[in-house]
Amino acid sequence: MSSTTQELPHSGAAPGAGVRGRSKLGGRWIDDWRPEDPAFWSSIGRRVANRNLWFSVATEHIGFSVWSLWSVMVLFMGPTYHVDAAGKFLLTALPTLVGSVLRIPYTFAVARFGGRNFTIASALLLLIPCIFIAVVMSPGVSYSTLLIAAATAGVGGGNFASSMTNINSFYPAKEKGWALGLNAGGGNLGVAVVQLVALLVLATAGASHPRVMVAIYIPLIVLGALGAALTMDNLTVASNAKGAMRRVSKDAHTWIIALLYIGTFGSFIGFGFAFGQVLQVQFTGTFSTPVKAAYLTFLGPLIGSLIRPVGGRLADRFGGASVSFFNFVLMAVSTAVVLGGSLSKSLPVYLIGFVLLFAFSGVGNGSVYKMIPAIFRSKASRKVAAGAEPGQTHAEAHRLSGALIGIAGAIGAFGGVLVNLAFRSSFLAYKNANAAFVAFIAFYVLCLVVTWAVYLRRSPARLEGV
Repeated sequence: MSSTTQELPHSGAAPGAGVRGRSKLGGRWIDDWRPEDPAFWSSIGRRVANRNLWFSVATEHIGFSVWSLWSVMVLFMGPTYHVDAAGKFLLTALPTLVGSVLRIPYTFAVARFGGRNFTIASALLLLIPCIFIAVVMSPGVSYSTLLIAAATAGVGGGNFASSMTNINSFYPAKEKGWALGLNAGGGNLGVAVVQLVALLVLATAGASHPRVMVAIYIPLIVLGALGAALTMDNLTVASNAKGAMRRVSKDAHTWIIALLYIGTFGSFIGFGFAFGQVLQVQFTGTFSTPVKAAYLTFLGPLIGSLIRPVGGRLADRFGGASVSFFNFVLMAVSTAVVLGGSLSKSLPVYLIGFVLLFAFSGVGNGSVYKMIPAIFRSKASRKVAAGAEPGQTHAEAHRLSGALIGIAGAIGAFGGVLVNLAFRSSFLAYKNANAAFVAFIAFYVLCLVVTWAVYLRRSPARLEGV
C-alpha cells in the first residue's frame, strides 16, 4: 500500500519481518501484522501491541473522564441553578445517549482512518465539552444550554468503541480477553478518577468553582493526543473491514451479545453516572452537601474498572459464557441487597450492595467482551472443517469481531441511558429508587436465562469454546 517501506518501529526485527509504510492518509501504517504467528508475536508483535495498548488505555481513560464529567457537574449545581433531581438525571443521561450513538461511526472510523490517526482526532474532540463547560457553567444559565453542554460530552463515550476495535486487531486470540479487558478497564477507570478529581475540587475550591475541573482536563487531553501521535501505529489489516458492520448486523448472536452487554456495561456506566445523585436523594440527611456524596461516589466505579481485566482473564480460562452466567446471578443478588438496604433505610447495606454490583458489572464487562471473538472463531472453525479456506475464513471472523465490538459497545452504552431514565421515573413516581432496582433484578434474570439457553445448554446449534 505504499511505495516505501521500513522496519516496524522499535521492533529491532530483521527487514521484512514487519513493515511500515506511508498511506495516502498519512501516519504510521504497519502493512505486515501476524499476531497468530508465534515467531512473529514473540519477536516483534507483543512489544508493538503492548506499546499501542498502553497509549490506547491512556487516551480512552481521558475520554471516559470527559464522558463522565456531568456525573460530577450536577454535584456543583446547587439551588442557584434551579434544576431539580429529575432534571439532573436527564443531564447525566444525555451524554450517555450521545456517546452510545457515536460508538457506531467511531468503530467505522478506525477502519477508514487507522487506529492511531483516529485516536489523535478523537482525543482532540474532547476539548469541545471542556471548553463548553468553561464558558457556560455558572448560576443563571438556562437549562437548555446545560443540556447542549452535556450532550457534547458524549464524544468521550465514542472513544471506547474505536479504542477497543483498534486493540482487538493487535492481539492473538488467546490474549484478547486480557488485552481487551485491560484496555476497557483502564478506560472505565476514568469514571472513578473524574469523581476523585471532583472530590478534590469540592473539598478545596468549593462547589462554586466547577470550571476548575476542565482546567485540569484540558492539558491532559492535549498530552494524550500528543502521546498517541508519537507512539501509536495504524494497522492495514484493521482498515479492510468494508461491509463487516452490515454482515454482522444480520447475525442473531450480535443482538444477543448486545443484550448481555446492556446488563453489564449499561449497569456500570449507568450506575457510575447516577450513583452520586441516588445517594443524595435517597439519603438526604446523610449526604446533605455534594462533598459528602463525593467521598463515596468514586468507590463503585473504581472497583468495577479495576476488576474488568479479571473478568477477561477468567473468561480466557473458563469461557466467557460460563463466567457471564454466574456473574449475572451475582448481579441479581447484589441488586437485591441494594433493594434491601433501601427498604430498611440502612446505608451500610445499601453501599455494600452497590459496591458488589459495580464489581460484578466489571467482571461481566470483561467476560461478555471475550465472548465476541470466541463466537466468530467457533463459526470459522466450523466452516474450515466443512472445507472453507482457513486463512480467508479466519480473517473474515476477525473483521466481524471488530464490527460486533462497535455494535455491542454502542448498545451497551445505551443501557446506561436506560438506567438513568429508570432512576428518574422511579423518583418521579415513588420518591425513591426501589422500582428501578426491581426492574434491574428482572433484567439480570433475563440475561442469565439467555446466556444459559444460547451458549451453555447442550444442543446441536451450540457454539463450542464461547
